[in-house]
Amino acid sequence: MNIAVVGGSTCLKKYYQIAEKLGELIARNGWILICGGGPGVMEAACRGAKNKRGLTVGILPSYDGKEANNYLDVKIPTGLGFIRNTLVVRAADYIVAVSGKYGTLSEIGFALSEGKKVIGIGSWQIEGVKEAATPEQAVEVIKEDVK
Repeated sequence: MNIAVVGGSTCLKKYYQIAEKLGELIARNGWILICGGGPGVMEAACRGAKNKRGLTVGILPSYDGKEANNYLDVKIPTGLGFIRNTLVVRAADYIVAVSGKYGTLSEIGFALSEGKKVIGIGSWQIEGVKEAATPEQAVEVIKEDVK
């Protein structure tokens, strides 16, 4: 199963730690982590997944992929800028938004319009986004839905 972790390319330390723990949990469950491949929340989630030997995929906004974080196994440069957010969403079975600003909101909005399940941790509180207080709770929401 593919789980997208979306969030800001800059974030508070608190959200970096949350995303890192989320990445660990994604890997422990044998799921593939999909993200935008850059710094911030994306890097933290990938770092956590790699700490648990998980597989990480970054769908990058540039042609050359120079913004890729160091914890990616698969780097997919697109040259699409923020439009690549649609690819991140389409590649995922579930989306977990950690904090984030307007780029994250675009991913949430597209995911909801595609009928995807979106879980938010400290992110946008809008209709259709299931709030979770912790990474563990976010993973439990996914597990319950899969049953």
